[in-house]
Amino acid sequence: MKSIITIALVGLGAQLVDGTLGMAYGVTSTTLLLTAGYAPAVASAAVHLAEVGTTLASGVAHWRFGNVNWQVVRNIGVPGAVGAFLGATLLSSLSTESASPWMAGILLALGVYLLLRFATRMPTQRHEAPPGKRFLAPLGLFAGFVDATGGGGWGPIATPTLIGSGRMTPRRVIGTVDTSEFLVAVAASAGFLLGIGSQAIPWNAVLGLLIGGVVAAPIAAYLVRHLPTRLLGVAVGGIIILTNVRTLLNAFDVAHDVRPSIYVTAAAVWLAFLGLALQGMRNDRQAERQGSDHAVA
Repeated sequence: MKSIITIALVGLGAQLVDGTLGMAYGVTSTTLLLTAGYAPAVASAAVHLAEVGTTLASGVAHWRFGNVNWQVVRNIGVPGAVGAFLGATLLSSLSTESASPWMAGILLALGVYLLLRFATRMPTQRHEAPPGKRFLAPLGLFAGFVDATGGGGWGPIATPTLIGSGRMTPRRVIGTVDTSEFLVAVAASAGFLLGIGSQAIPWNAVLGLLIGGVVAAPIAAYLVRHLPTRLLGVAVGGIIILTNVRTLLNAFDVAHDVRPSIYVTAAAVWLAFLGLALQGMRNDRQAERQGSDHAVA
């Protein structure tokens, strides 16, 4: 599992998810690295070091397509970098035993958030009047801290919050958040390098994630037009939940005879949200047809 080729496939899959949803590269790749047996701080460090390259490439691409608001990048990215550095320092100081439940809990919460996020309709703002520093600075600080301590969370927290504010178009939100994530990745990487040292970094994992992410970037740009975003988001959220439920059950030594019922309950909730996503897709298509009919009339 820890070979460069296998980890590159992990990075490819994570970038496909991130490229089609605008989030979840860190959450997906960190969850898979934890499942492969990496320690929490090591897994998050590897992901953020790889993101230095992937977010730079993504930011350049978004800039060329006019998807970046540089004022928002500065106002959210700098506080995000501060939060990420603090989070990386904190995670580096925790033992593996104490860090595993903490990270699994954050990832589990982000998985639930993805279920809720993509089972409901995404607003489609058409105007842009970006929020100010009073809104962006706390958001960036919190999202950066969670991103470093949880191995992901910058996109799942910052992207839907900015979209939900109604002040920017989704296209500009995604491009701006992806570009500002470069600052977060650099700061988190610096924190981990200071905290655990370069010798503890699994450079094969960093290289694999980086290769996979770079290869997947143009593929994701194509797939975003064809894959149903709702279903993909809910599917990823369910996988993250099931994986981290297992980690939490092991961390708290839950009795084995109770675990099957917990897994069944989690799977049932996942299926229920898949059903909501399917219904939401039907509603979206119906709304689009009605909008087209009104336009023709």
